[in-house]
Amino acid sequence: MEKPKIRFKGYQEDWEQRKLGDVFQEYSEKKHPELPALTIIQGAGTVLREESERKLQYDKSSLAGYKMVREDDFIVHLRSFEGGLEKSNHNGLISPAYHTFHGDEVDSRFYYPYFRSYEFIKHKLVPHVYGIRDGRSIDIDGMKTIEIPWTSYEEQKKIGDYIESLDTLITLHQRKCEEIKTLKKYMLQKMFPQNGQSVPQIRFSGFTEDWEQRKLNEIADKVSEKNKNNEFSEPFTNSAEQGIISQKDYFDREIVNNENLNGYYIVRNDDFIYNPRISVTAPVGPINRNRLGRNGVMSPLYTVFRTHDIDNLYLEFYFKTTKWHRFMKLNGDSGARFDRFTISSTQFMEMPIPYPTLEEQQKIGEYFDSLDHLITLHQQKCDELRNIKKFMLQNMFI
Repeated sequence: MEKPKIRFKGYQEDWEQRKLGDVFQEYSEKKHPELPALTIIQGAGTVLREESERKLQYDKSSLAGYKMVREDDFIVHLRSFEGGLEKSNHNGLISPAYHTFHGDEVDSRFYYPYFRSYEFIKHKLVPHVYGIRDGRSIDIDGMKTIEIPWTSYEEQKKIGDYIESLDTLITLHQRKCEEIKTLKKYMLQKMFPQNGQSVPQIRFSGFTEDWEQRKLNEIADKVSEKNKNNEFSEPFTNSAEQGIISQKDYFDREIVNNENLNGYYIVRNDDFIYNPRISVTAPVGPINRNRLGRNGVMSPLYTVFRTHDIDNLYLEFYFKTTKWHRFMKLNGDSGARFDRFTISSTQFMEMPIPYPTLEEQQKIGEYFDSLDHLITLHQQKCDELRNIKKFMLQNMFI
């Protein structure tokens, strides 16, 4: 007999190992056409077919031959063993190709993470898989002989409550994170003027003046300072998704030897870098600011510029909009190389930049920076909670 490494106060009895077929009984009930049809989503249980994004077509007249599944019961497909067992979120109907299992005095929230664990799938379920490649199937009778952990219903429920509370918190932080990202995207479009306009649609109270327009070469200087004698040895890269990061962090290794860094542009803290490499998220290439707090070097393929007479936060978030893309497309070319946007440095530095008062610039920059801070906090909280859940699942089961 064994006990888990971590358990709730008040529970001391040893856990048992019982056969899956003794804890859960397979059932097959049909002729319930009044129940809704369900779709099984790997890792998410069931959703109503009418609400599924997959928009699966099916003949409603055939529902009498579908199997009924009760909420919280388990579902397994002969050929879905890679993801373990799924749990039903509804009372409804599923394809006859699935097998359904119900347990008395069992908390399915306790068993669901176990049935989707590496330990269960790779060490216990795989030995009952037969066939090759896409023809592999689960031997259901063999699966029923798998030994699984069992403890009292009260302790199962306690663990189930705890896991559910973690999942609820993770979902709340994920949802909040997505809400703030949506708000940020909306405000980026509304807090900078539309083409041909002199004021934005949304602005802070107290600001009424028309915005000016400056060329990039009026508020920034192109950096031509090059690395000599390997004075700076850390190469940076400019990622559309991650911003300015160390090349070593981006590629998990340095792809440029230190002796080859002479002639690279020196990038100082707060310098901006334009990367001409295009992608789905950066159709004319990204512009990001060095926030690393240290100096490094960038390939001469990049354009590096250093600002003056403008708020860096404000300018950084302007480059998160798509409003400057129009200038790039009118004055550059993405056809010469399919993966790289071509524009001369001189033409690039002619880019028009919307220019409100310095006070309004600071207000806008601080606002978007606060949104990014909130997004980061919710993302970090999600990661922390996932790590806690992973650790607890590893130590709350035998």
